[in-house]
Amino acid sequence: MADITMARLHEAMVILYAVSLVFYFIDYLYKEKRASRIAMTLLGIVWVLQTVFLVLYIVETQRFPILTLFEGIYFYAWLLVTLSLVLRIFYRFDFAVFFINIIGFIFMTIHTFAPVQIERSPVGESLVSELLFIHISFAILSYVAFSLSFVFSALHMILYRLLKQKKWTKQWSSLPSLSQTQQFMTISILVGISLLFVSLVLGLQWAFISLAAFSIFDMKIVGSFILLVVYSFVLWWHRKGSLNGMNYALAHTYAFLLLLINFFLGSRLSEFHFWY
Repeated sequence: MADITMARLHEAMVILYAVSLVFYFIDYLYKEKRASRIAMTLLGIVWVLQTVFLVLYIVETQRFPILTLFEGIYFYAWLLVTLSLVLRIFYRFDFAVFFINIIGFIFMTIHTFAPVQIERSPVGESLVSELLFIHISFAILSYVAFSLSFVFSALHMILYRLLKQKKWTKQWSSLPSLSQTQQFMTISILVGISLLFVSLVLGLQWAFISLAAFSIFDMKIVGSFILLVVYSFVLWWHRKGSLNGMNYALAHTYAFLLLLINFFLGSRLSEFHFWY
């Protein structure tokens, strides 16, 4: 029972860490105070749980946990979380904090679902299946966010043509404004990029510990990374001011078509993505 509880708490830490990254990303791009507070709160919970586990491990083993690679990864992840909190609270280095937390999340995931942890845990198979479940859940949520961005891009194009052709009538009064559709497009892909990144990290970790052999050049993996890069560039160009209005909406539409190709064709050509 104790092992199962510990495993669940470590899984909870990974999920909380992932969600905090999403809010840090929003805060980094838009300086949203509410997102910053949520991210800090979630990361604070992660740090408290990490610290409790670290102290309990020291008490149990009567030594500092840095003698093995497995222990070192955990201590390294704890240091990164601690450092990010210090930089955020005392120095407000938002850019540095965001990227430190990306690294910390990756190492926390490696520690939680590492092969050595799985092998020596009586709930190892459960951990693997739940890692897969979390990976798929984040992937699906990212697809939902990208689908939402496509919906708002379609609304933007419809609204633009109605206004340009002066065909506006009361039946279209429930449509959002052009600025609102552009804002929601941005928020949607912002969330989608964050969720897809988390999903890819978890998916690669699952493949590493579950499959006897897998290729990083699997069509689904390559397609997902291409999708991440494409959406990231769309967001980057928009932030630079190079992509706005109809061009921005069209970019969302083309990116969504790429998502559909990756979803259906990528799964067909993949060696192990049979659940998508």
